[in-house]
Amino acid sequence: MNLEENKKNAIAFYKMAYEGKPKEAVEKYIGNEYIQHNPDVADGTEGFISYFERMQQEYPNKSIEFLRCIAEGNLVSLHTHQTWPGNDEYVTMDFFRFDQQGKICEHWDAIQQIPKKSANPNTMY
Repeated sequence: MNLEENKKNAIAFYKMAYEGKPKEAVEKYIGNEYIQHNPDVADGTEGFISYFERMQQEYPNKSIEFLRCIAEGNLVSLHTHQTWPGNDEYVTMDFFRFDQQGKICEHWDAIQQIPKKSANPNTMY
C-alpha cells in the first residue's frame, strides 16, 4: 500500500465528485466494487453518481476545503469543511478503503452541521 498515493487519490476523488464530475471520479478512482455506508446514498457506483449529480444540480455553488488527510493500512480519512448555499457550514469526516490495486472500494462518513454558537472557543477543525 502506498499511503501517500492513497491520500492524494482520496482527495482527488472526493473533490472531483463534489465539484460535479462524479462519473469521471468513479472511472478514475473506483475499483471493481464500491460499498457505500452513507444511508442517503444507494450502494454501488450508480448510487454515488446519481447522488453527486443531483447535489451539483441543486447546489452548484457549494464548496469544500480539505483540512486533514490521514492514512493507515488500506484506509484514508478526510476531515473537510463544506459551505453550502445560505452559508450553511458542515464538518465531515470521510473514510475510504482501498483495494489491492490502489482503487477505492468502500466509504463511510459522518456529517455535522456547524452550530452558530459553541460552549467552547475551539473550532470544529
